[in-house]
Amino acid sequence: MPSASMAAWPPPVSRDAGHPLPVEALLLSDGETSNAAPARFLLQDLSEPERLYVERRATRRVLNKGATLFNQGVQNNGIYLIESGRVRVFYTSPAGREVTLAYWYPGNFVGGPEVFGTGIHLWSGVATCSSSVLHINGQTLKDLISQFPVLAIRIIEGLTFKGRCYSTMAQMLGTRSITERLAHLLLHLADLYGIENGDGSITIDANFTHADMAHFVGATRQWVTISLRRFAQRNILQTHRSGILIRRPDLLASIRDGGEA
Repeated sequence: MPSASMAAWPPPVSRDAGHPLPVEALLLSDGETSNAAPARFLLQDLSEPERLYVERRATRRVLNKGATLFNQGVQNNGIYLIESGRVRVFYTSPAGREVTLAYWYPGNFVGGPEVFGTGIHLWSGVATCSSSVLHINGQTLKDLISQFPVLAIRIIEGLTFKGRCYSTMAQMLGTRSITERLAHLLLHLADLYGIENGDGSITIDANFTHADMAHFVGATRQWVTISLRRFAQRNILQTHRSGILIRRPDLLASIRDGGEA
């Protein structure tokens, strides 16, 4: 395991299937909220000695794909600062149904909102690719923000951003149909990972399964598969193993906005 003094900062850009990720988070929220992510890494405003001091007070964990970082309902013990990789945060209902809250990328912290470890985790976190995180337990975090007020400001900014995102997500789940949410998600993925082909079509160059999309929009994998097939029959899009080709983003936008589905 590398020492804290050897860790690169800011962390290297996360990669998905060999492609750089231009986002700090992937969330089912409106464009204004999703584009308003805090621009700075949590430790970016600290001096080099201060940053190294924080890292020495933390514990680095290296996670393989699929490894659990924290579990819903288990005692919270601070936050996890993502150095590399990607962490999926999700809620599981008593019946076992999952809904994805977000995919978080390097520079973000996860494990809140109980950042000081005084409650239980309200959702779970799992690494969706090889990842590295810094764990800062609750009492240590209290000590650190008393020494470095700028760290407290970044924590507040992060919690504010997450709160906005989760609020808009709740609004979308409560006011938009599943089909509208799926159209919204596809257009959001096109904004983040899209490659324009010159004929108005867009290729989504990212590997998200039908199950991944179902967890985002609050549906079953079977429903997403059927809906994508229906979109394909209308020549709105075409699915293939390496991604999704959106042929008619204008029709998807109409469906997203409540037009004919």
